Amino acid sequence: MGHRAGDDRPDHLHHVRLEARRQRPAGHRRGRLRGRSPLSRLLVTGASGALGRVVAERAQAAGHDVVGTVLTSRPADAAGREVRRVDLRELAAISALLAQVRPDVVVHTAYRQDDWATTAGGAAHVALACADYDARLVHVSSDVVFRGDRDHYTEDDEPDAVEPYGRSKVAAEQAVLECAPGAAVVRPSIVLGASGGRLSPTERLVHDLATGAREGALFTDDVKCPVHVEDLADVLLEVVERELSGVLHAVGPDALSRHEIGLLVAARDGLDASRLSGTTRAEAGVGGAARLVLDGSRTRALLHTRIRGGREFLTAG
Repeated sequence: MGHRAGDDRPDHLHHVRLEARRQRPAGHRRGRLRGRSPLSRLLVTGASGALGRVVAERAQAAGHDVVGTVLTSRPADAAGREVRRVDLRELAAISALLAQVRPDVVVHTAYRQDDWATTAGGAAHVALACADYDARLVHVSSDVVFRGDRDHYTEDDEPDAVEPYGRSKVAAEQAVLECAPGAAVVRPSIVLGASGGRLSPTERLVHDLATGAREGALFTDDVKCPVHVEDLADVLLEVVERELSGVLHAVGPDALSRHEIGLLVAARDGLDASRLSGTTRAEAGVGGAARLVLDGSRTRALLHTRIRGGREFLTAG
């Protein structure tokens, strides 16, 4: 059950940073890396996740030396890549890993939606370790850092999340920007597309609803700007290679409700769209409308990677 305002969970950067620094071993000294060739080694956290797996695959295909991290299991399709088990909730563990791996860049994709210690604390640990070992950090955030009660949000808007998961992502961003100079914070919206031979959770849900495997409805007032997992991975690699920094909105240009996304998936995959019911968040008893529309026009103009809109890639398959 999620914590609410007024509970004892650390909501602010100060607490996250202090807790992370408290875990530093006594006598810890910074190890600066010297003489490394640019982009010779990438560390990808969350390499067994949908995004982390694709980032690792595409980075390796581009000629980078890639090391992935997992919490428990090694991805079955990680042949040829070094994979390390590490618990990001432990600063000593991630610091030791960076000391051993000596990455030039860390692409941080790992999170757990129901675990503040992993999402916020883990990001702070990664940021501190990157600063200690002179590795650049590319941190993957989310559109949930915003409340969702405005028409759209730019990279300059102040995060104002109220839900526990959103607040953990805000704290993660703050820790990264405070502790890792030159870091990039990349905010995607809902991520679609296959990874490791499996469709995204959203697409699997649409299949289940359309085939009667599950009951439910899709929100008509929960609006996102979908991005394809491969486009997002390519954006992250461009950020790595061009050494971009600051906050970036890596989203497609199409603002779509979850119900509209479902109809597009159904049409693409030959499913019975008539079985996809629509409802509002209020009708479902989960609050008001959530319009998490990130304005990504500035970021898209900066990037060479073309980020397709949801209507395009869901129609193309």
